[in-house]
Amino acid sequence: MTRLSVEMLAADAPPPITSAGHAQLGIAVLAGIAVIVLLITRYKLHAFLSLTIGSLVLGALAGAPLDKAIGSFTAGLGSTVAGVGVLIALGAILGRMLADSGGADEIVDTILAKARGRTMPWAMVLIASVIGLPLFFEVGIVLLIPVVLMVAKRGNYSLMRIGIPALAGLSVMHGLIPPHPGPLVAIDAVGANLGITLALGLLVAIPTVVVAGPLFSRFAARWVDVPVPDRMLPQRPSEELERRPGFGITLATVLLPVVLMLAKALVDIVVDDPGNMTQRVFDIVGSPMIALLAAVLAGIFTLGLPAGFGKERIARTVDTSLMPIAGILLIVGAGSGFKQTLIDCGVGQMILDISKDWSIPTLLLAWLIAVAIRLATGSATVATISAAGLVAPLAADMSTTHTALLVLIIGAGSLFFSHVNDAGFWLVKEYFGMSVGQTVKSWSVMETIISVVAGALVLLLSLVI
Repeated sequence: MTRLSVEMLAADAPPPITSAGHAQLGIAVLAGIAVIVLLITRYKLHAFLSLTIGSLVLGALAGAPLDKAIGSFTAGLGSTVAGVGVLIALGAILGRMLADSGGADEIVDTILAKARGRTMPWAMVLIASVIGLPLFFEVGIVLLIPVVLMVAKRGNYSLMRIGIPALAGLSVMHGLIPPHPGPLVAIDAVGANLGITLALGLLVAIPTVVVAGPLFSRFAARWVDVPVPDRMLPQRPSEELERRPGFGITLATVLLPVVLMLAKALVDIVVDDPGNMTQRVFDIVGSPMIALLAAVLAGIFTLGLPAGFGKERIARTVDTSLMPIAGILLIVGAGSGFKQTLIDCGVGQMILDISKDWSIPTLLLAWLIAVAIRLATGSATVATISAAGLVAPLAADMSTTHTALLVLIIGAGSLFFSHVNDAGFWLVKEYFGMSVGQTVKSWSVMETIISVVAGALVLLLSLVI
């Protein structure tokens, strides 16, 4: 959604559905979040249902009529699924095509063939960062873990020395870089420019992944010394294929949407004339939907056909890519429904009223809110969506670059200290064969480093741009 459309929606938006006082609203917000946390962590209820119930509790305690609370929730859910749902679906198709065609394995094998000894952790960061651009975090883990285990086993490397850089690359892409769901929804919520957010996100991501990946892995290898679990060495997708696409064409396909979106941002800065034909063309081809659609269509010819896929196999790949994202779409949508309920209850204005006398910077406040929600719910996506909704009113008077930085610092806060209420925590624990304590000392600390380093870099950038 463009900044203009967000402003138009804000102008046409109805007044708050309740005029409750700050104390009542504060209690309602805490109760709503507490219900979500309790249902997710204690009763293991699906995040979609938990967010739905939490939104209704929030509206009821804030004094809103039930029909108004339901209307706010469904409006938020519908607008986000309409705006971001297509992008998530296209990203899932591209990721599945990349995996099933053997293109991901081609990138992995080519980079690993050039890496030896001390360069191996850096190669793992590069692999994870490139592969992580179009893939959801969980899909990236499933795809890369076999490679991590094989490299550690065959090269006699410490599992942490190889695994932590790969996990860091995936996590940073997931939290900071569109077209991942969290950053996309945050961009939509605060009215940020996607191209500028992507460019600044890459600027923040590179040093962050270096610190949390190869550098931290030296310490993680000393703290956690676990053998490679042989039982977790599954077959790679490309082992069933007679041929697979080449390295160059695969890399070009993966980077195509990123290049198109960055080109749009560059043309917007250089030309800065909405009536200019060049800028109008790049506004279209660099929009997220067109950029991802172009990559998917290109992938059919650059990934599917070289792997020997016929029409039926390509159609089956698309089908299988869309089924697993139903839960993601519903969680993202419900998170935005909760966000819209917060806004319509007047929580955004309450934060404006309370924070106007604070000396705490807006960016730091956004990071702290995202951290609190992340610790409570365990979901980086829920933390990003909810925090973006809470601080969206604070972005009204921000410059374009600072609005982009607001998105990035929310993403950074959403990655803080993954622990037992995060599905990613258990995924990493089981794949690496670690105990809970070992997972905390490696994975959880790595996530915290990413959050703190990225947040600090965003704050530093805010001082100079």
